[in-house]
Amino acid sequence: MTIAQPDRIASAFALQKAGVERRRLEFGLKERLAALASLRATVQKRQDEIVAALAADFGKPETEVILTEILPVLQEIRHTSAHLKGWMKSRSVSPTLATLGTASRIRREPRGVCLIISPWNYPFNLALGPLVSCLAAGNSAILKPSEMTPATSTLIASIVAEAFPPELATVVEGAKEASTALLALPFDHIFFTGSPAVGRIVMEAAAKHLSSVTLELGGKSPTIVGPGADLKRAAEWVTFGKFANAGQTCIAPDHLFVHESVRDGFLAALRARIAKAYGDDPLASPHLAGIVNDHHAGRLGRLLDDATANGARIIDGGHRNGTRMAPTLMEAVTPDMEIDREEIFGPVLPVIAYSDIDDVIARINGRPKPLALYVFDRDRAFAERIIAATSSGGVGVNLTVMHYTHPGLPFGGVNNSGIGAAHGEHGFLTFSHERAIMENRFSSLPMLFPPYTAGVKRLAGMAKKLLG
Repeated sequence: MTIAQPDRIASAFALQKAGVERRRLEFGLKERLAALASLRATVQKRQDEIVAALAADFGKPETEVILTEILPVLQEIRHTSAHLKGWMKSRSVSPTLATLGTASRIRREPRGVCLIISPWNYPFNLALGPLVSCLAAGNSAILKPSEMTPATSTLIASIVAEAFPPELATVVEGAKEASTALLALPFDHIFFTGSPAVGRIVMEAAAKHLSSVTLELGGKSPTIVGPGADLKRAAEWVTFGKFANAGQTCIAPDHLFVHESVRDGFLAALRARIAKAYGDDPLASPHLAGIVNDHHAGRLGRLLDDATANGARIIDGGHRNGTRMAPTLMEAVTPDMEIDREEIFGPVLPVIAYSDIDDVIARINGRPKPLALYVFDRDRAFAERIIAATSSGGVGVNLTVMHYTHPGLPFGGVNNSGIGAAHGEHGFLTFSHERAIMENRFSSLPMLFPPYTAGVKRLAGMAKKLLG
């Protein structure tokens, strides 16, 4: 069911809210696995439609859709289904000296009715990936896909309606008005993926109901090519990480620090790799996605124009045609340029030569904490030094973006780049409440209850010495 009007949004929320208590009792392991199996079967059956929708929305190549949209969702379902029984088990907790005579455990329970607001850049993956974790944890969900990718949004609504009854999962389509109506409701948890600016709005709305939130945001993810880097390997991974999806990736390398001793060699390798991937005319390449719409293409054009007007130089690419933009390398970018302050989110890569890694670290630490940090060098101590001296959501050493695909790793940011984590058990826990349960069996603590007689005081003193 697709919903747009505020009254229908409220009705959908009420329908899911009414089933919270029943789901706690009846939506166990068997039912959750069946829900995930239904989603998997529906996605597998409709893969051609998914490819077509993403091609219609912004010309994403079929192979890229399979690798970055469909397979991550199927992998998340497979991994979650294989491990869900273990994740759902209560955890026993050993007693302390103060709690001898009691038995304690942690019970993982669903939060309730959840809202998932997903972005346009990976509209299929970033809508259904969190849904897997949400359902695995025993919740219901209302999904709000991005209106900027209408074909994919409509398809997601159809897939969810086919796979689930509306009291378990449903989709709201629409623009800002739909999001505003949803955020006015008292959800038990909100999972938002998008920009830090909108993340602040989501968090403010959630605070009115004290709803818990997970914010998957972004930021300017730095990449460092050290003096000991394998230049060919680094060029391969930077090209893939930066220009897949035409750079519209929250963990894409945003800007590149290259040691001055390897700058020329690395740029030669990078140019060669870009040419191999996208040919002599990248604007005509079937392997390069387009920019999602005219607004974002115009934003990227303005960033380029501002940078070049203020002294930056395009050293490769720079060609534009409507919503098509060639992979572009720039140098002489300075902090007063918009491109140095704003998350680029497109196929433009500033290249900054450096001589002292401490200067690079200081520059990274002078900005909001990024969602990802990448380091290329054969010297592991070099990479570890940078990791220890900085903070980021995740780190890739001699690779880019692939840490997102590992279901055993938490994916999320820190402060400006996000709050909370997704994927695998980390995603399951995000949508779960860990409930502490303690049972009295033969606790001797009542011996210390009032009245505080001389004997009680002696026992308290002994306890202080024992536990102090």
